[in-house]
Amino acid sequence: MEDVVSGMAELNLTVVPWTADHALRLFTVPVHHGDPFDRQIIAQALVEDIPVVTPDPVFKLYGGVKVIW
Repeated sequence: MEDVVSGMAELNLTVVPWTADHALRLFTVPVHHGDPFDRQIIAQALVEDIPVVTPDPVFKLYGGVKVIW
Protein backbone atom coordinates (compact mmCIF):
# COMPACT_ATOMS: atom_id res chain seq x y z
CA MET A 1 0.00 0.00 0.00
CA GLU A 2 2.79 2.42 0.85
CA ASP A 3 4.37 1.75 -2.54
CA VAL A 4 1.14 2.69 -4.28
CA VAL A 5 0.77 5.94 -2.34
CA SER A 6 4.43 6.75 -2.90
CA GLY A 7 4.15 6.01 -6.63
CA MET A 8 1.06 8.19 -6.96
CA ALA A 9 2.85 11.07 -5.26
CA GLU A 10 5.94 10.58 -7.41
CA LEU A 11 3.84 10.63 -10.59
CA ASN A 12 1.75 13.55 -9.32
CA LEU A 13 -1.47 11.55 -9.84
CA THR A 14 -4.86 12.67 -8.60
CA VAL A 15 -7.63 10.27 -7.66
CA VAL A 16 -10.88 11.55 -9.14
CA PRO A 17 -13.86 10.46 -7.03
CA TRP A 18 -17.05 9.14 -8.65
CA THR A 19 -19.76 11.80 -8.32
CA ALA A 20 -23.44 12.25 -9.10
CA ASP A 21 -22.46 14.25 -12.21
CA HIS A 22 -20.50 11.25 -13.47
CA ALA A 23 -23.40 8.90 -12.75
CA LEU A 24 -25.87 11.16 -14.54
CA ARG A 25 -23.60 11.43 -17.57
CA LEU A 26 -23.40 7.65 -17.69
CA PHE A 27 -27.08 7.59 -18.73
CA THR A 28 -26.22 9.58 -21.89
CA VAL A 29 -23.19 7.50 -22.92
CA PRO A 30 -23.93 5.25 -25.92
CA VAL A 31 -23.49 1.53 -25.32
CA HIS A 32 -20.62 1.09 -27.80
CA HIS A 33 -18.69 -0.66 -25.05
CA GLY A 34 -20.09 -3.82 -23.44
CA ASP A 35 -18.19 -3.30 -20.20
CA PRO A 36 -20.20 -1.11 -17.78
CA PHE A 37 -17.07 -0.16 -15.85
CA ASP A 38 -15.42 1.12 -19.01
CA ARG A 39 -18.53 3.20 -19.69
CA GLN A 40 -18.14 4.64 -16.18
CA ILE A 41 -14.58 5.64 -17.03
CA ILE A 42 -15.81 7.21 -20.27
CA ALA A 43 -18.55 9.17 -18.49
CA GLN A 44 -16.08 10.43 -15.89
CA ALA A 45 -13.57 11.44 -18.58
CA LEU A 46 -16.26 13.38 -20.42
CA VAL A 47 -17.45 15.23 -17.31
CA GLU A 48 -13.93 16.05 -16.10
CA ASP A 49 -12.53 16.66 -19.61
CA ILE A 50 -9.58 14.39 -18.86
CA PRO A 51 -7.87 11.90 -21.19
CA VAL A 52 -8.11 8.14 -20.83
CA VAL A 53 -4.99 6.00 -21.15
CA THR A 54 -6.03 2.72 -22.77
CA PRO A 55 -5.15 0.49 -25.71
CA ASP A 56 -8.88 -0.37 -26.08
CA PRO A 57 -9.95 0.88 -29.55
CA VAL A 58 -13.63 1.06 -28.54
CA PHE A 59 -12.94 4.15 -26.41
CA LYS A 60 -12.26 6.08 -29.62
CA LEU A 61 -15.90 5.56 -30.67
CA TYR A 62 -16.97 8.02 -27.98
CA GLY A 63 -16.83 11.56 -29.31
CA GLY A 64 -15.19 13.96 -26.94
CA VAL A 65 -13.05 11.35 -25.16
CA LYS A 66 -9.34 12.01 -25.53
CA VAL A 67 -7.61 8.64 -25.79
CA ILE A 68 -3.90 8.25 -25.12
CA TRP A 69 -2.16 5.13 -26.40
